[in-house]
Amino acid sequence: MCSTCGCGEPGNEVTFRKPGEENTENNGHLHVHDHEHSHDGHQHSHEHVHLQGDEHNHDHSHGHTHSHSREIEVEMDILGKNNLLAERNRGYFEAKNILALNLVSSPGSGKTSLLEKTIGDLKNEIEFYVIEGDQQTMNDANRIDKAGAPVVQVNTGNGCHLDSDMVNKAVKELKPEDNSVMMIENVGNLVCPSLFDLGEAARVVVISVTEGDDKPLKYPTMFESSDICIINKMDLLPYVDFDVEKAKQFALQVNHHLRFFEVSVKTGEGMDAWYDWLKNEIGK
Repeated sequence: MCSTCGCGEPGNEVTFRKPGEENTENNGHLHVHDHEHSHDGHQHSHEHVHLQGDEHNHDHSHGHTHSHSREIEVEMDILGKNNLLAERNRGYFEAKNILALNLVSSPGSGKTSLLEKTIGDLKNEIEFYVIEGDQQTMNDANRIDKAGAPVVQVNTGNGCHLDSDMVNKAVKELKPEDNSVMMIENVGNLVCPSLFDLGEAARVVVISVTEGDDKPLKYPTMFESSDICIINKMDLLPYVDFDVEKAKQFALQVNHHLRFFEVSVKTGEGMDAWYDWLKNEIGK
């Protein structure tokens, strides 16, 4: 899992910033912590197994020597702590009647554009708050800020996903009002984010017609763990080799409970159905 993707590298810093706080390291608004798995529910134990054979030493790069042995690393309780905090997040959202949605996708599917369009069209009816997850830059948070919603940018450094602790810290920065919508835009990645519950009410996977229609079969865990599938960029359908019905069929093979919305953020096609679903979920 994430022990092989860079998330657990020592010194990997996660930062929390609001638009306009890019250079506020010393004014109390920039929050930094190390994203190390030993403190985020990723614990490792090591077992040394002695082997029979010729006597010689093995010099390992991690700084110690074993005689006649190999090291077996056993990952234990990788997601335990994350899931406990996710339940705390969920309880907070439910108590305040906040609809929390975890938006996941590959890079370039249109998550941020979907948020911009949704916020722009509904901000007079719904109060939105946004948590933006990216490895670097304030680009997406600045876009959301211009769209008119309070936002916190979480830069994960080498990390390829948000976790429940990051969301918890970002929510404390945002201080969302009751009866609002919390949009959590995860890091663009269809693998690791599927494993981390953030405390959301629903997970929304976004794909676009510029991607392969076999995405659900290639990344089944993400589609299996999602509640909503938004198929974006429908305006480009005449120009690409993408079979919408086949993509939906593949997705239903891994999760027959998925609900689909076919939209074009650029033209507005299909967005009303998405908006109606949002309003219904928060009782508007």
